[in-house]
Amino acid sequence: MRVGILSYQGDVKEHLLAVERCGAQAWPVKYAEQLGACDALIIPGGESTTIGKLIVRFGLVEPLREFAAAGKPVFGTCAGLILLAKNLVGSDQFRLNLMDIVVERNAYGRQTESFEAPLESSVLGAPPLHGVFIRAPKIKSIGKAVEPLAYYQGQVVFCRQGNLFAATFHPELTADDRVHRYFLGLRK
Repeated sequence: MRVGILSYQGDVKEHLLAVERCGAQAWPVKYAEQLGACDALIIPGGESTTIGKLIVRFGLVEPLREFAAAGKPVFGTCAGLILLAKNLVGSDQFRLNLMDIVVERNAYGRQTESFEAPLESSVLGAPPLHGVFIRAPKIKSIGKAVEPLAYYQGQVVFCRQGNLFAATFHPELTADDRVHRYFLGLRK
């Protein structure tokens, strides 16, 4: 399985390493031709406005939407989640409008208020996930087709809508590969 990592900005290297630890081939993606060679895609955390502008500049808007519409797995973490969302609270920035979620950017506060916490997940089992939240967004609401996969203090922080996955935290910044394995459909 070849997993593309959108490689404009953000936690690219960390996702590449996590995917390789899971036994899949990691592939940096900047252009439509590279995306076409992938079986799945991760849109990493970073700065959502910057990544969105580069998606437009590099002509990837429609190829990304077609990739998702073809049923190929797409996973957005932090900024990637923002880009997958259909709606943003108080912002009209570019997004792909793919997941039926409403998201609030930087909802936990500024960089200095970033934190780490244990996360509950019935699909990933024990022990609790270690969540790394860096200027993290919050999922304010989810549509009927969206399945919650993990929670922090009762709030959805990891979810799935068919072949689309989104996390408000950074699973790539820990040695626990359960989130990546779940996304890739791999088991230990």
